[in-house]
Amino acid sequence: MIVLSEATNQLKPSASRLAVDRSTEAARLVGVQVYTMPPDFSVCETAENALWHIPHHELEQAAFWIGYIPEPKRYQSIYEAALKKRIRLINTPEEHLRAMEFHRFYPLLGNLTPHSLILTSSDDCVRIQDELGYPVFIKGTIQSRKHDGWDVCVAANQAEAVRRVDDLLRRDIRSRGRVIVRKLVPLRYIRYVGNGFPAGREFRVFLLSGEVVEIGYYWDDPDELSCLSQDENEAICTLALEAVYQLKVPYMTVDIGQLNTGEWIVIEVGDAQFAGLSQISPLRLWSRLKKVEVPNS
Repeated sequence: MIVLSEATNQLKPSASRLAVDRSTEAARLVGVQVYTMPPDFSVCETAENALWHIPHHELEQAAFWIGYIPEPKRYQSIYEAALKKRIRLINTPEEHLRAMEFHRFYPLLGNLTPHSLILTSSDDCVRIQDELGYPVFIKGTIQSRKHDGWDVCVAANQAEAVRRVDDLLRRDIRSRGRVIVRKLVPLRYIRYVGNGFPAGREFRVFLLSGEVVEIGYYWDDPDELSCLSQDENEAICTLALEAVYQLKVPYMTVDIGQLNTGEWIVIEVGDAQFAGLSQISPLRLWSRLKKVEVPNS
């Protein structure tokens, strides 16, 4: 097992950088071979140059990328450059996009997740009232604006929806030209986080090769909803495994939330190589990843 890490002191301090640094150090501590690479091509120019210092391997090695969500072309080029050295990233470029882009994974999840619309223009907002009704939750195909608060993510009418959609379409890093409008479902919660967003009862599940590796409460600070009974834990694992079965991505995360009715639903999924750890210990995560049999290792 190999890790390709974008950990660097050249980026400004941030929550994302801290997560990358912690995960990278944890992988080293459990004995994984870590190679660093630049977080972009601004200096090295090509993927081959980014990986020039990594030796060619006699036997093909499975690899994990620890870093920041890459553009599709960057993932493709790093994947291909690594293959030339007989290093195979755990998710192919196609699997990476299937897990990362909402408009790709949503059709495969079926009734595991709330009804959603995929829009490419604010003109399409005329569909919302008839197909979903208001209020709705609005996000990019890659990311929402959750960290900016509830109000910028929710629309109560068509005028607000148009503003939210246009705003996200201008933020290509989040939307990649597609905006997701979701039926707003009532998750259980007892508190709000600092930006006024309700801390719904939500858990992040890491899965590798069809096995649950770790489960962690989604929000940074614990509360009484962060504790799971054995039955709840089993229900979450069952739902996460069903999502993986539908998507067939080797290494992924599944975010699962609980409705006020007690039912569990899939919120969304992601390529676990670029997922935040929530309340999961990076050392425990990498210790368990090492024990799972992966292809080509």
